[in-house]
Amino acid sequence: MILVLLILIPLLVGAVSFFAKGGARNLSLLGALCTLALSAFVASNCGGARIESFSMNWMPALGAKFSLSADGMAAMLCLLTGIILPVVLVLDRQKEREASYYGLIMLSQAGLMGVFLASDALLFYFFWELALIPVYFLCSRWGGEKRIAVTFKFFVYTFLGSLMMLAALIYLSLQTSGVDAFSRDNIIAAGKALPAMQQNIVFVLLFLAFAIKMPIFPFHTWQPDAYEQAPTPVTIILSALMVKMGLYAVVRWLLPVVPQAVSYWSETVMILSIIGIVYASLIAMVQTNVKRLVAYSSIAHMGLMCAAAFAQSQTAMDGLMVQMFNHGINIAAMWVIVNLVENRYGTQDMRQMGGLATTAPVIAISLVIISFANIALPLTNGFVGEFMLFTGIFQGVSGYSAVFMAVTGLGIILGAVYTLSMVQKVAYGENNSGVASVSGLSAAELTSVIVLLAFIIVLGVYPQPLINLVTL
Repeated sequence: MILVLLILIPLLVGAVSFFAKGGARNLSLLGALCTLALSAFVASNCGGARIESFSMNWMPALGAKFSLSADGMAAMLCLLTGIILPVVLVLDRQKEREASYYGLIMLSQAGLMGVFLASDALLFYFFWELALIPVYFLCSRWGGEKRIAVTFKFFVYTFLGSLMMLAALIYLSLQTSGVDAFSRDNIIAAGKALPAMQQNIVFVLLFLAFAIKMPIFPFHTWQPDAYEQAPTPVTIILSALMVKMGLYAVVRWLLPVVPQAVSYWSETVMILSIIGIVYASLIAMVQTNVKRLVAYSSIAHMGLMCAAAFAQSQTAMDGLMVQMFNHGINIAAMWVIVNLVENRYGTQDMRQMGGLATTAPVIAISLVIISFANIALPLTNGFVGEFMLFTGIFQGVSGYSAVFMAVTGLGIILGAVYTLSMVQKVAYGENNSGVASVSGLSAAELTSVIVLLAFIIVLGVYPQPLINLVTL
């Protein structure tokens, strides 16, 4: 039942928060902390071959069960979700329509937990939508000036992807015996039994849905606008957690289901991913808006992880597991600092910043450490995962593996260029903002920053607990 509680607690807290006038934030924070404790317990009891599971009848007429399971990968992503939500809630103090705001955030956490735990395809689809719908309302009601157009674009992209995924899952369920038609084991067996042409069709439908969510080139165009216009806490949820839904779905619901199609399309996907790395890095280099720079940086990192997912090597897959967690921590930390800087300077334009190291040295030092993790400097958590990803890509089955690794390595160099340039413009040089004095960190802000920095440093020095959790 502990897996059910991981979903039930944020779901109930979210529902109650809609009616908790004045206390919605505290209630949501309490629920998020309880969920964190449960996710940590699950992670401590999973890993390797150890799996937690739960199953009960849901819709027997359709062959669907309420089936949950947690192996190392699912437990890791639940733990990541459990960590990020309290950080978001501690950092954020939304006063406008507070009850609805925090209620929607907790409903999105319930959906995320369900996505990572579902072992029934129809249940997976249900939670996929449950995670996305609250984010749509959060962006459209609390976003920036262009929020309506940006949110509509986000909705169209994700809705079309969801429809394609649903069509593929229904088709696969129809190929089963009808008993437990949507169970993951039966879906995998049905997919493997399909002829090559039908596997290719199923692959395209599923991959497009997951590629939009990650997103990778050329399905990424909704992302920079959404990250710029969404409230920063929602941007953290999108970039640290929801993009992992796409990667997780590739590993759980695509690679084992249509193996012939994966072999056929893997090089094409890797080429798209690598194009995305270089393209996003070059675009990030010319950005003056700090939020758009971080958004394009995230696209580049997701491209690297997607390329590793299709490299078809065990080292790449192990690296992907490690880096999904580390990227979630790093990108959340980066958004926290960006939010702090934006609030103090009153702008997202890096040309109107500078001098942070003099006026707010703690924020500047935090920015430097997080930036080092973002470019995978040794002794930060980003190094271990990216080293495994590059090694795994080089060991891949493609005849172009060495070329793929070389081009992805170029992405690391470009990443260092735009990240360190951003640090220079924001933290050093002259203060171009017109703001004479920048305030230091509040207790809540300092707590959020310290928690994330602790993961960056500890997992950089000693990553073995995370590796043990996510690898066989």
